[in-house]
Parts: sequence; structure tokens; C-alpha cells
Amino acid sequence: MPKPSNSMRRRRSGRNHSTQTVVLACAIALSPVFATSQNPSNPAVKADDTQIVKGFETRVSHYLEERRKQAGTSPRPTTSPEKLERAQEDLSQKSKVSRADAQRGDIFTPEISHYFRRQLAATLAGPQGAKVRASLRHAEPVDEASLHVNQVYPGRLPLQSMPPSLLLNLPPLPKELQYRIVGSNLVLLDTASKLIVDFVPEATPAIKD
Repeated sequence: MPKPSNSMRRRRSGRNHSTQTVVLACAIALSPVFATSQNPSNPAVKADDTQIVKGFETRVSHYLEERRKQAGTSPRPTTSPEKLERAQEDLSQKSKVSRADAQRGDIFTPEISHYFRRQLAATLAGPQGAKVRASLRHAEPVDEASLHVNQVYPGRLPLQSMPPSLLLNLPPLPKELQYRIVGSNLVLLDTASKLIVDFVPEATPAIKD
């Protein structure tokens, strides 16, 4: 078989070089598209969950530090229900004054709220989902309009405990705070002052009979 001539080699080399140039040009032209799709601010791309959770934990810690500094610590144990009630009321009033400008979203920012909704939805869709749904479905009906940030948890509303399987996928809390499901909302409750620190509206998918 005859060997390719020098002129044929040059033509092939030219074609290869042209192909490489076209591919490189396409890559350069498309690079802004890839950069946009990988931008953390793009809603189609999940943000860094680790940083989002860390920010949430920082806000929770700051809340407790300020509450202890401005309003005091948890009431001391006592055998007198009256003394305990007075101590809780005193702590609640001081806490409310110290957070007079508190609003929904101060702790549960949009990013962490989205994270919680994803986590709760994943649990409800998982192996334990049927049991969790049954537990939530059998809870007493509540008036969700009664929820207000920096207000005492309404005494007429039942304190729906969190199923353990739901808690497993949520960031742990200091002992003075608890998650509570109220209707479809996820409430962050200060158990010492009985105040609603913040809440995530429509945190759980609709629970149907």
C-alpha cells in the first residue's frame, strides 16, 4: 500500500487542526452557559446544605445567648406549680420585650425553610412515611392562624409531639428549644418561655385521610 504523500499529510493535519479549533471555540462559547448553571444563586441548582444548616445553627445559638442575657435562663425546678408559672410568665414577658422587632423568617430564612421542607418531604416519602402520616393525621385539628412569632404558644392548641423519624433528618437543637408540628407548620418553640421563636409555614405536605 502506497504511503501518503507529504501533501496529503499536510491536508489531514490542517483538517485536524480546524476540528480542534472548532471544538475549542464551541467550548469557549458555551462556558458562560455552564458557569450560569453552576452559579449557587441559580434556583435550579441546590445551594450548599452544609452552609445553610450551619447558618441556621448560628442563628439559633445567637437567639439563646441573647435570651439568656436579656431575659434570663430557664426557671429553676420547683414543686410549686404557681411559682413555676410565675417564673415562666416573667421570662416570657422579658423575652418578648427583648425581641420586640422579631419577625417570621428571622431564624427560618427562605433557604433553611426550603431545606426543612425537603427533609420532611423525603421522610414522609420514605419507609417510615406511612407511620408518620398516620401520627400526624390523628393529631387534634388546630387553628393555624393562631401562630405568631414572639408570642406565647396558645394554650388551647395541642402540643403535637414530633415523631422520632422526622427528627432524625433535622438539625439537632439545644435542650431549651423544640420542633413542633402545628397543622402543616413547623414551629420552633422555646420550652422555657413558651414563646414561638419562629415557624415554617406549609412545612409538611398535605396529610390526607
